[in-house]
Amino acid sequence: MKVDLHLHTNASDGALPPSEVVARADSAGLDLIAIADHDTTAGFAPARETAKDLEVDLISAIEISANHRGRDIHILGYLVDPDDPAIAHHSAVARKRRAERVREMIARLEELGVLVDYDDVVAEAGPNAQALARPHLARVLWSQGDVSSVAEAFDRYIADDGPAYVPVQALDVAGAIERIQQAGGIAVWAHPPMPLLGGALEEFVDAGLDGIECYRPRVSPSDLNRLLNKARQYDLVVTGGSDWHGEWHGDLGNFHVDGAVLTDFLERVAA
Repeated sequence: MKVDLHLHTNASDGALPPSEVVARADSAGLDLIAIADHDTTAGFAPARETAKDLEVDLISAIEISANHRGRDIHILGYLVDPDDPAIAHHSAVARKRRAERVREMIARLEELGVLVDYDDVVAEAGPNAQALARPHLARVLWSQGDVSSVAEAFDRYIADDGPAYVPVQALDVAGAIERIQQAGGIAVWAHPPMPLLGGALEEFVDAGLDGIECYRPRVSPSDLNRLLNKARQYDLVVTGGSDWHGEWHGDLGNFHVDGAVLTDFLERVAA
């Protein structure tokens, strides 16, 4: 069973519409996917409509932006009710905060001598985007010729330690976990930074964290073993996914997880 539990669409900061993401996943031979857009479930309904006529199965998800001591932390919410009123409220608040964040990053870029028009970022996001995000800004920087690639935009300017970076003013991690679980979901720490696996993970577990994303592209064998050991230590479900946003991440389906290593999670999906 080929699984990818972390895909993005243009409902947030992915490049493609939900229907096309699902169609590509099906063509790539994936058996189970999750659309996990940032702070919105708006892509789920069109994705589900497309999936009805294909072989690939789809589960609902969201990737909620949270804050932990000034750092962005992302908590994936699997099996959330996409129509839950609290999720809808969160999405509306996050949309406003993300727009403010982009304006702040544009101001910091201007201080560095790099000029970006906010309206260009909105246009890059497209009419279906429910939230502005760093990849939208990165693609504008690339299209303007300020950088040679989307990756360089992050590396030079807007990565977490970049000179134009601004964190999302978001829920704390406990609030994100609570929001997900109240909507019927499973709360999973997305792409956890390895230096935070000590005390932060224990804090998140105490707040009710259900799982941890272990299988990801470019994770070293030693880091994977450490993640899996932490999952066993705290009795967390294990998930995995590509965090695919578009073709600059390669072809969708190039990375997938064998369902055999996600047994506990898949049992909860099937329950």
